[in-house]
Amino acid sequence: MEDVLKQQQNELNEFFIYMELSKLEKNPHNKRVLHEIAMQEKQHYEFWKSITKQELRPQKLTIGYYVTLAQLFGLAFALKLMERGEEKAQSFYKRLIMKYPEAKKIFEQEHEHEEKLLRMLSDAKLAYAGAIVLGMNDALVELTGTLTGVALAFANAKYVGITGVIMGVAAALSMAGSAYLEARENKDAGIEPKKYAFYTGLAYILTTVILVAPFFFVDSAKVGVLFMFVGAVISIVVYNFYIAVAKEESFTRRVGEMFAITFGVALISFAIGYFVNRYFGIEI
Repeated sequence: MEDVLKQQQNELNEFFIYMELSKLEKNPHNKRVLHEIAMQEKQHYEFWKSITKQELRPQKLTIGYYVTLAQLFGLAFALKLMERGEEKAQSFYKRLIMKYPEAKKIFEQEHEHEEKLLRMLSDAKLAYAGAIVLGMNDALVELTGTLTGVALAFANAKYVGITGVIMGVAAALSMAGSAYLEARENKDAGIEPKKYAFYTGLAYILTTVILVAPFFFVDSAKVGVLFMFVGAVISIVVYNFYIAVAKEESFTRRVGEMFAITFGVALISFAIGYFVNRYFGIEI
């Protein structure tokens, strides 16, 4: 009965989540499907209520959490993160089908949810994920590599930070311009060139801030490099988790690839900086 009550609560929460999202959704097709799924969730709730004989209240924090995620990070990310919980729900239904045959229909509807969501989603934020990847990856590779090398020549962390800011702003503008031209040449993709350029430049700037900031709070450039890599690791993990959920890709594979590229370039730059520092005696 405890499991039944938990599932009843989940169905009620999801009904309110889908209803709230349908009210916020501007795409007519998405709005209709979200409303349809919400009504199904309500039916599921009523079914379990007929068994438990208990009226439950929606959990406002859970509902607000997923609605806020959808507003901030897009419909695809929020719903697919929520649908990950459906795997446990489906396992629950399989166990109870023998005792409650009516649960088979609900189980089939739960399975259909994911298929419908995959077909319906037209998420503007996710459509420009390529621009964010372009800006973020480029900033991570270029800045971690360059600043690692520069930190071995510049003992003063502030000098490294200032160098990073100059490079970051210049590179962000350059990347945004290149992204605009790239998007303009691929009009069939349905992407607005100006918006694509904006997301690319913004991703580069934000990544620059994360990587460069430590150098302004420490005296040693080498200590700044350590904190820079902490920021790089957090950025890589957080962003790739978002993409892995929203696009249903392998989180481990994506993170591994980005780590290999970012830290591989940084290692090469470290070797170059060490060579310059040791054999040319350049240290500021």
